[in-house]
Amino acid sequence: MANQKYILLEDVADLGLAGDEVSVAAGYARNYLVPRGLVMKSTPGTAKILAARKEQNEHRRAQELSAAQALAAKIAELELSFAMQASDDGQLFGSVSVRSIAEKLAEQDIAVNHQQIKLEEAIKTVGDFEVPVALGHEVKTTVKIKIERAPA
Repeated sequence: MANQKYILLEDVADLGLAGDEVSVAAGYARNYLVPRGLVMKSTPGTAKILAARKEQNEHRRAQELSAAQALAAKIAELELSFAMQASDDGQLFGSVSVRSIAEKLAEQDIAVNHQQIKLEEAIKTVGDFEVPVALGHEVKTTVKIKIERAPA
């Protein structure tokens, strides 16, 4: 089946920003985008509706961008410490995952979804690490992680 043209009502990751006209597969639109209210079928009448929403979308996007930049600055200043049981050669008995990093950030009153933390694989050794965090709106930062050996 051919792609169909829709207009995004909200920003959709890897697809576009609110107000963009996109061409997507019928199944993707029918099963994901339409039920969540993320798109509207592209017709001449939708242009009028989008013009009315454009200012609201730009204002909301600017607020989200400034909030993400402020959060990025706050995260960049942090150094999270983990005390973990480890062997003599520095291998952890367990690991530090994106969820544990998100929980540690939450303890610092920083709300970050674990999916925003871009760690290739869980950390399994003692040491210092810099972990990238993508906060949306192309705002990226890194959080410093220090993993120490816990006293026995």
